[in-house]
Amino acid sequence: MECLIGLQGKDFVMVASDTTSARSIVSMKQDYDKMFKLSNNLLMLVTGEAGDTVQFAEFIAKNVQLYKMRYGYDLSPHAAANFTRKNLADYLRSSTPYAVNLLIAGYDKTEGPALYYMDYLASLNKVPFAAHGYGSFFTLSIMDRHYTENITREEAAELLKKCINEIKKRFIVNMPTFKVRIVDKDGTHDQPDIVAEST
Repeated sequence: MECLIGLQGKDFVMVASDTTSARSIVSMKQDYDKMFKLSNNLLMLVTGEAGDTVQFAEFIAKNVQLYKMRYGYDLSPHAAANFTRKNLADYLRSSTPYAVNLLIAGYDKTEGPALYYMDYLASLNKVPFAAHGYGSFFTLSIMDRHYTENITREEAAELLKKCINEIKKRFIVNMPTFKVRIVDKDGTHDQPDIVAEST
């Protein structure tokens, strides 16, 4: 019932996540942040089982910070994504697997922006756009139709609004607000939340 959306531009990655925390048929919170900052230029979006999401994301975040303390530089988005995939795959083969789906957005000075899609089975792909959750059934076709490699920040924001309005219109579950952030060469920046338009 959760939704994560990500778009990669020429010099940025824009990501959005719904802010609803629910269990069964009960909505418990409407301001839950599903994004975890791994480093200045690295952001992880997580959905899945409530305890697993926080525990796994914090475990990865602390290990990324430990790496920087030991070696004096941050992991690149590619390295962080593969480190995360390795850990998720190891836990999948243990008695305590994590039921989490992830988007990893980052910016590297040499590689540029990167968006990685990872599911609970530890499959990893570098993608230009991605979505997780039931919202992906409504948004992937819109992004496939309107996404371009040289998309600007304004166009990416408009595309996110299109996706969120489609979720509001078509999906039976209420996801009124999406938190939006951008990752670029200057770090991670909060953007205004997107509130779905009433139909």
